[in-house]
Amino acid sequence: VQLQASGGGLVQAGDSLRLSCVGSGRTFSSYGMGWFRQAPGKEREFVAHISWNGASTYYSDSGKGRFAIPRDNAKNTVYLQMNNLKPEDTAVYFCVARSGSGWGARPYEYEYWGQGTLVTVSS
Repeated sequence: VQLQASGGGLVQAGDSLRLSCVGSGRTFSSYGMGWFRQAPGKEREFVAHISWNGASTYYSDSGKGRFAIPRDNAKNTVYLQMNNLKPEDTAVYFCVARSGSGWGARPYEYEYWGQGTLVTVSS
């Protein structure tokens, strides 16, 4: 599956932003989807995951209560809704996909990666 992320930009602290990721192919609904992010000088870190059918979601501690990861399989799209953004959320955000059930919080657990989209949160 090929992934195309969009929606990044420059926002102020406290603002909301929604990222989108469109997947190619007719098997999009069979993949667990997720988001990672990478801030300058830091390693990639897990942000959120949603199961193939949307029944299960998982979030990093930093995202709980502020982020949501809905998906629309009819549109081959997964979103990352980010609310109450903070300067420390500044990073390049990557859309990822993994086949099979289960989920993971490590980059190697996802076979497919989209290009990143930059989110900058000013204070």
